[in-house]
Amino acid sequence: MGATRIDGNACGAAVEASLAERIATLPTPPHLAVVIVGNDPASHVYVGAKERACARLGIRSTRIDIDADADYAEVVSTVERLNADPEVNGILVQSPLPSGMDEIAITDLIDPVKDVDGFHAQNLGRLVQGDASGLLPCTPAGVMQMLDWANVDLSGKRAVVIGRSRIVGMPQSFLLAQRGADATVTIAHSRTSDMAALCREADVIIAAVGRSNMVTSDWVKPGATVIDVGVNRVDDDSERGYHLTGDVHPDVGEVAGALSPVPGGVGPMTIAMLMSNTVRATEMQQ
Repeated sequence: MGATRIDGNACGAAVEASLAERIATLPTPPHLAVVIVGNDPASHVYVGAKERACARLGIRSTRIDIDADADYAEVVSTVERLNADPEVNGILVQSPLPSGMDEIAITDLIDPVKDVDGFHAQNLGRLVQGDASGLLPCTPAGVMQMLDWANVDLSGKRAVVIGRSRIVGMPQSFLLAQRGADATVTIAHSRTSDMAALCREADVIIAAVGRSNMVTSDWVKPGATVIDVGVNRVDDDSERGYHLTGDVHPDVGEVAGALSPVPGGVGPMTIAMLMSNTVRATEMQQ
């Protein structure tokens, strides 16, 4: 019959509708500041999507562009200035930064209560302690929202997370295993032996490794839920010169019970959860 499509656009629209109600009760609208260093084309696309989401919700958005050859000290001083500005509720430094700039150090300069990416050591540390009430990394939080929206029961189920990054894989595993979700989680990575066999035992697969079409239909147990976090640019002969693929091969849709698409799956949810974090940060500050 084919897998049920877990539509990130529809789920994201539901998240935004709930945020609009909360924004309406705030004394002043939330204010998100986005710092973008350099001219990475993908970064500019992502920042544009964030700006459009802010406009839809009535969130004030400020963009600070810094040249790629700027001194590291300029980025640091920009973050410190935004930290000190009481009118700024959320700060995001768009990744990737130019070569030679320490992304983790920059992230940890952001005031944790304004860290709408959810990557500050304090926010990640709270998650490790089982506290998911603060500012969570947007993509893993978006995956959890999609699973809930699709009525996927996680309790007691086996989940495999492919990828162990601090941005997606590791926080995703904590969220899946926390009280209330209660999945049994295995983290797979480049050193995992016989990853296909491991995935075939899983009720839920989260693919977040950045390798085009890596997860194939013979990796997936019939009826399993598969969430594709990967977005990979593959060169082709089209007018655009490339097309987008996920980490999951399209043929998985013939085996899985539910599958998120690329594009139109986790991407819109990441934006929606950034908006959610911005509103949450504002509520905590006001």
